[in-house]
Amino acid sequence: MNGNEAAQALIDGVSRVIRGKREFLELLTAGILAGGHVLLEDNPGLGKTTVAKAIARLITGDEGRPLLFKRIQFTPDLLPYDITGVDVFDPDSRSFRFVPGPVLANIVLADEINRTTPKVQSALLEVMAERQVTIGASTHKPPEPFFVIATQNPIESEGTFPLPAAQLDRFMLRLSLGYPDRESELSILEDNPSENVLNELEPVLSAADLLAAHKAAEAMFCHPSLKEAVADIVRDTRIHRGFTLGASPRAALHLLEAVKALALVKGRDFVSDEDLSALAVPVLAHRVKLRDPRAQAEKFIREICLARLEGIKTPA
Repeated sequence: MNGNEAAQALIDGVSRVIRGKREFLELLTAGILAGGHVLLEDNPGLGKTTVAKAIARLITGDEGRPLLFKRIQFTPDLLPYDITGVDVFDPDSRSFRFVPGPVLANIVLADEINRTTPKVQSALLEVMAERQVTIGASTHKPPEPFFVIATQNPIESEGTFPLPAAQLDRFMLRLSLGYPDRESELSILEDNPSENVLNELEPVLSAADLLAAHKAAEAMFCHPSLKEAVADIVRDTRIHRGFTLGASPRAALHLLEAVKALALVKGRDFVSDEDLSALAVPVLAHRVKLRDPRAQAEKFIREICLARLEGIKTPA
């Protein structure tokens, strides 16, 4: 199957469980096909954890075996080695052996990541950026494909810890599900998909299909004027009076990779300014720091993006 077919198969599969959220699933799929990590931020009970579980059920590994899926439930008493793994002394061999942590899996669900302390949150930094974990003098790599889907409750929730800026910068996208519309909610009441449909999901694509779609996204054509717009939008966040911290060069790379993947999801063979408009906020808003905490980063970034996109001509 080609890249667009793989994307649509994944979206259609998750749509059986997550109802009425096609636009959200397109952005999420774009993030996965771009090889990025995704942060899902929303109120409890909206299906954040269910999304990650559904994706894990829809992708198989080599020889039809399921991908290695691990869930980490973040709590205040969690320790870094609970995530990365630890060297344990083996009395029989009189040597240390490595016991891998849950982060060394294909799909890692970091559930309620802001329920634990920044020290533990930072245990994910190396594996998210470099796809490796260093314990002592040894380096361990997760299997391919590898991506992290993290969930967090809004920062106003009781008992949460803000994610460090370095951690936020590792996430390609921050997305929110939002409440379902009336028709979708009635559908949820009818058959409770997270309980009755999720366990019935069958794989719709292989890891090889996913990796091929990732390569197709990387090869997507992006007009030089849109690449310039990506660079200018990111640079504008660094001089905007509403921000004390702008987006990094990593953010620019993530934005370019994400718009290419979204073009693939949409079935095009080129990047459009619509892709950039759709992804500027999800890619950049969580990375900037506001001068006035009452302001909205999403509003500023949307204004910056629209100003840069005015007059740009893209292929028709």
